[in-house]
Amino acid sequence: MKEIIQTPDAPAAIGPYSQAVRFGNLVVTSGQIPLTASGELVEGGVEAQTRQVIENLRAVLQAAGTDLDRVVKTTVFLADMNEFSVMNSVYEQAFSAPYPARSTVQVARLPRDVRVEIEVLAELH
Repeated sequence: MKEIIQTPDAPAAIGPYSQAVRFGNLVVTSGQIPLTASGELVEGGVEAQTRQVIENLRAVLQAAGTDLDRVVKTTVFLADMNEFSVMNSVYEQAFSAPYPARSTVQVARLPRDVRVEIEVLAELH
C-alpha cells in the first residue's frame, strides 16, 4: 500500500502529484526545483539552486522517515550540462560515500526556467 508524503518544510506540489510516495521500504520523491517552502524561487545560478533543491529533498525525506544517507538513486536534470561541475560540487557535499547511483541529463527546459531539478529513490531506516 502506498502512503503519500507531504511536508510544509518543502514546496507544496503545484500540480496533480505528491512530494513523495512511500511504498514498502522505499520512498520515491517527485523532482524538486529550487523553490523555498513558501514557494519563492531561489535566484542565482546553479550553485544556489542546487543547494535549495537538496534542502527540499532533505525535508521531504525526513517527513517520510528517512534521509539523504539512505538515497540509493538520484536523477539530476540540468538546463545546461556546462553547469555540471558546479552542481556536482554541491551534490558531493550533500551525499557521502558510498554514493547513490545517479543519472544526469540536460533537458530543453525545466519548470519556472530553473537551472536544476533532482528526484531521488531512498530506502527507509
